[in-house]
Amino acid sequence: MSKDHQPRRGVSSEAVRDLHRRLLELGYPVAETEVVEGSFGRDTEARLRGFQAKRGLHEHGRLDAATMAALVEAGYRLGDRNLYLHSPMMRGDDVADLQLRLGGLGFDAGRIDGVFGPDTARALHDFQRNTGLAADGIAGHDTLVSLRQLAARPSGRTPVAQVRELERLRQTQVRLVDRRVALGQFGSCAALAGAVARQLRVRGARVVSLDHPDEDHQAQMANGFDAELYLGLDIRTHSYSRCQYFATEGFKSEGGLRLARRCAAVLSTCLPDTCEVLGMRIPILRATKMPAVLCSLGPPATIVRATDEVASALAGAITAWADDPASLTGT
Repeated sequence: MSKDHQPRRGVSSEAVRDLHRRLLELGYPVAETEVVEGSFGRDTEARLRGFQAKRGLHEHGRLDAATMAALVEAGYRLGDRNLYLHSPMMRGDDVADLQLRLGGLGFDAGRIDGVFGPDTARALHDFQRNTGLAADGIAGHDTLVSLRQLAARPSGRTPVAQVRELERLRQTQVRLVDRRVALGQFGSCAALAGAVARQLRVRGARVVSLDHPDEDHQAQMANGFDAELYLGLDIRTHSYSRCQYFATEGFKSEGGLRLARRCAAVLSTCLPDTCEVLGMRIPILRATKMPAVLCSLGPPATIVRATDEVASALAGAITAWADDPASLTGT
């Protein structure tokens, strides 16, 4: 969805009526006056912000492509459709539910990201073979009946993919030298990104710098570089700073969480306010295959004045994480 075609405050259109319908179905009813008029008013924006907050998206109150995709995905429930490996990959809350249930039974479906990829397909095949079902890789009626009989939707149980990620971190003994780092930037932070890149290269890291404005495109480039970690930088107009890692219902990236905590700890020493650590499912964190953190920094004037100090702090945090990626130091 291009910016020119995004429904926005003050606009009335069929797209706004569709938005109202989707928000109502998901439990975010818009004021009747705006529904009748089909207008994108104050209440529509407030309800949309509420949905974005719940889904771990950027809370800007606009219907951008990421928010529209999340609205569509949130409308799927397990059993609404057959799930299988397809190009493009199937996405939705039904896929995430399937991944959670498979993981709860010990079948590693990968990250609980709501994307039916090769890991989910392998886990589904394994489940079908182990339960005497036709191993066709399709999560259809018979497979879902068997899945529901064997296990309810897990609650409070750590998914097998999360356990294995933490174990890989514990077994990692490589320091920063020669490690592949993807360093992304969004907005007006080229100077800060350049300073961080220089600091990391001095410490021996292999750095690829990414500046494409589209989060999915940056994720694709980071994955293609086979990066071992991703750090994104974004200077915002707000007065606070956040270090964000991938997390969704029932799952969190152990590597991302630990890197985010280290970054937040050092940023809190060189910025006026404490830096928050937050689990999110924005595209750059969802689509990257390695531990990933997006640092949203503000206010801009403070970040610009402290560019060298912030760059040094972030490079130090990455170095410390690379030395001991399983440590929760920085809480």
